[in-house]
Formats: sequence, structure tokens, C-alpha cells
Amino acid sequence: MIDFNKPYLTGKEVKYIKEAVELRKLSGNGAFTKKCQEFFEKRYNFGKCLLTTSCTDALEMASILIDIKPGDEIIAPSYTFVSTINPFVLRGAKIVFIDSSVENPNLDIAQIEPRITEKTKAIVVVHYAGIAIDMDKIMEIANKHNLLVIEDAAHSVDSFYKGKALGSIGHLGTFSFHETKNIISGEGGMLIINDDRFKDRAEIIWEKGTNRAAFFRGEVNKYGWVDVGSSFLPSEMTAAFLYAQIENLDKIQDKRKKLWNIYNRALKKLGKKGKVKLPVIPDYATNNAHMYYIVCNNLDERSDLIKFLKEKDIYTVFHYLSLHKSPYYLDKYTGSELPNTDNYSDCLLRLPMYYELKPKEVKFVCEKINEFYEQRALAQS
Repeated sequence: MIDFNKPYLTGKEVKYIKEAVELRKLSGNGAFTKKCQEFFEKRYNFGKCLLTTSCTDALEMASILIDIKPGDEIIAPSYTFVSTINPFVLRGAKIVFIDSSVENPNLDIAQIEPRITEKTKAIVVVHYAGIAIDMDKIMEIANKHNLLVIEDAAHSVDSFYKGKALGSIGHLGTFSFHETKNIISGEGGMLIINDDRFKDRAEIIWEKGTNRAAFFRGEVNKYGWVDVGSSFLPSEMTAAFLYAQIENLDKIQDKRKKLWNIYNRALKKLGKKGKVKLPVIPDYATNNAHMYYIVCNNLDERSDLIKFLKEKDIYTVFHYLSLHKSPYYLDKYTGSELPNTDNYSDCLLRLPMYYELKPKEVKFVCEKINEFYEQRALAQS
């Protein structure tokens, strides 16, 4: 069976977890937490970085930091995971869903300004598959209307927009280290604070609403409850696991990019014939090979392809369902139809992508996809 995903272990995860245990600092914000945060701050020119137990928690911190209140409006894509918007819904915000673009699943920037009202507080963008949305346009709109920008960069480690790391451009950025991502800690995430006005408060929210971190640095002589917050810190064992992955980031990225390029070359003819739609990398963006996807022509075709590949021991997976049509939000949604979002929900298919995937296995997957469309053409002729 060629799996869809397989978590990669570098070989040092257990060693570093053992070191963390021997240091007897098992809760968060110890030596490995600091090493991970410093790595991201230095390598990608991020603002203050805080590891979290998940990207969802990082987004929850963001919603608290920007003081979301009932009635506030958040502009966000409908084609994303529920974690992108759930933290804002929890605080009473109304989500103003934006359709995806025709070119890729990122939100259609042209649709943002007509939906801005006096209640709009922030724009949440998702860099789908690690491919940047046009952040110059996003920041221009945000500055014009005095809005905050949060980058959901869950897919986007080591991906760039015009030379700037994704997650470093908006006021806040969030990352995921879930086992399906390029580098992992099982569950895990990170909040990036690029706007100085949020830095001190972010650390307090991170530490359950206390100024505990400042106390341990000797900046205050006692610590107490000074704001709202929660237990957003991961344990040192989680950070130790992540650090082993960080050390191998370049090796992991090189391999994933090679696999991505094999897919792209082998499926190019299908794309040119219009049998499937392949990923598009804009000139301003880089590709971090988070995933390789194709877009089929309709839901039935995708279902048939999934079944065909499964019979060949190849496991492929569709992705998000339109959030504006979800059971929870359906009766709350008051906007128009979002046809591109619905099309990606019905037609997008993710192909196997992980470090230990072999080039010959990628070629086999592509051979079988080509075979499926050849058989389909013959059946329809």
C-alpha cells in the first residue's frame, strides 16, 4: 500500500526527549522550547515566536490578542479547515466567507473589499498547500481599512512570498506541526507575533494569563493573574521532538521538492489536455512541497479515481468541505454562493506525499492516474 501520509522520524527524536526528561524540566518553556523558537526567529526573520500545543491554539491566542468581541466580523476563506475560524466563532465573531480564486484554493482577493463593513476586525488568510496568496494586496487592503491580518500558515513552513517567509508578513502568523506537515511534533503549533504592540500580552496569554515568564526572567519579583489566557504551552518532550525535525529541515525539504517535481512532470500532459488541473505557483511565491494535488472535472470523476487508485493499493484523499455549507454554520451563513470553493471541495484530490515515499512509487502513482484517464477516454469514445 502506498499511504497518503507517513510521519518521518529523523532518528534523534527519542534522544532529545530523553535529554528533556533528564533535565527535569518537563512542562513548557524550557531549553528545547527556547531552541525551537530561536531557530524560527533567526532563520525566517519572524517576530516573537511562541510554541503552542497546536495551530488551533495559536489561532485561539490570536483571537484573544486582537480582542475579538461578539458582533465583530472576520473575513476568511470557506475552503479551509475549521480551526482557521473556530477560535473567532468561539469569541462571538461573525465569519464573512470569501470564495476561492479560479487559479488556486486561496481566497479571491478581489472579493474582500466589497465585504468589509464597520464591524470588520481582521482578515484571516490561508496559504493553501504552502503557496502564498498575494500579501502585498492583502496588506494594502488591511492598511486602507485599518484591519489586522492573521496568516494561517499551517501548510507553509519554509515557504516564501517575494523573499519574505510566510507567517512573517501579517500582524500575526500561525503554524502547525501536526503529523501531516513537513516537519512535525505529533501535535503542535506556533504563534508568530510580528506587531510589537502584541508581544508582551501574547506571552501572558500563553502563560495562562499570568506574568510567569517575566518572573522567571527576573523582570518582576512575583507573578500573578493579570489577563485572560490558557494553557497554550506544549511540553518539553513535544519541543524536543520538534527540534530533531528542525535540524533536518533542509534534508526533508529537498526530498519533498524532488517528489513534487516528479509528480508535476509526470502529470503535465494530463494537465495540458485539460483532463486535470495541476497546481499553479505564482511568480511571487515559492513551493515548499507541502502537498501535491490535482483538481478533477467533477465529483463523480474524483470518486471513481479514488476507487481506481485504491484498487491499485494507492491511498489518496480529498480535502476540505465548504465551511459555509457545514451543518454548524449553514443556518448562520447569509452570503452568496461560493462556486470555486464548492468546486475544490468536490474535485480536489491530494496525492501521497511524505519523506520516505520513493521516486519509483511517485512514478507508479502517476502511471495509474494516466491509465485511469486513458481508460475513461476509451469508455467515452
